[in-house]
Amino acid sequence: MTAFLGNILGGLLKFIYDMVSMIGTEPANFSFYAMAIIITTVIFKLILLPVSLHQSKSSKKMNEIQPKMKEIQTKYKNDPQTAQAKMAELYKEHKYNPASGCLVLLIQLPIILAFFKVMGNPTTFAFKDPAVYEAMNKTFFWIKNLNNPDPYLWGLPLLAAATTYLQSVTMTSANTDPQAQATQRMMNMFLPIMIFMAARGFAAGLALYWVISNIFSIIQQIISNKSLGKIKEEN
Repeated sequence: MTAFLGNILGGLLKFIYDMVSMIGTEPANFSFYAMAIIITTVIFKLILLPVSLHQSKSSKKMNEIQPKMKEIQTKYKNDPQTAQAKMAELYKEHKYNPASGCLVLLIQLPIILAFFKVMGNPTTFAFKDPAVYEAMNKTFFWIKNLNNPDPYLWGLPLLAAATTYLQSVTMTSANTDPQAQATQRMMNMFLPIMIFMAARGFAAGLALYWVISNIFSIIQQIISNKSLGKIKEEN
């Protein structure tokens, strides 16, 4: 599945590169390849936008009903059948599907993995002629070749970690219970560190994809949070 999707996304990257390379003279420090990665990432995120918005709404709904779920769990802790029935009533009343979050993840995951395949193996999925790919300019400001890891820790690895942290923060709700908040805080610290360490060994093109993807998600989440907040106030 990921190979099939990789060919599709690789074809999109190649198409965008061909279109961008027709605009004129290539800037010395901002290659057409870097532009193609950025544009393809934005298009990729736009394709997933309906799924991401559904996930945001589902998470918001989950946080809203979580206090009532805790009440049911506490009140019927010795009666699992009644607790299950009350949970089902609560889900129906608030039109919440507990499986929706998993479904969204199952839809997104193969596409994300496929995009990682494309960025990690561009000559397999996008640029079929290795000689042509090797001859391409792959600069991105301070990075001479996006095929190689960023030579500076303060560059894309740090940006990847920082944007991962900001994305996690924007997705954190104040309505979650204390235990969930503690877990979220730990993840907010651990995940950026993990991404920073991984990005040091990534091809810089992958790290660039990750940074642009995170920035898009942060903006999307901020807009979504404001929109969902307004809807809640109107109701």
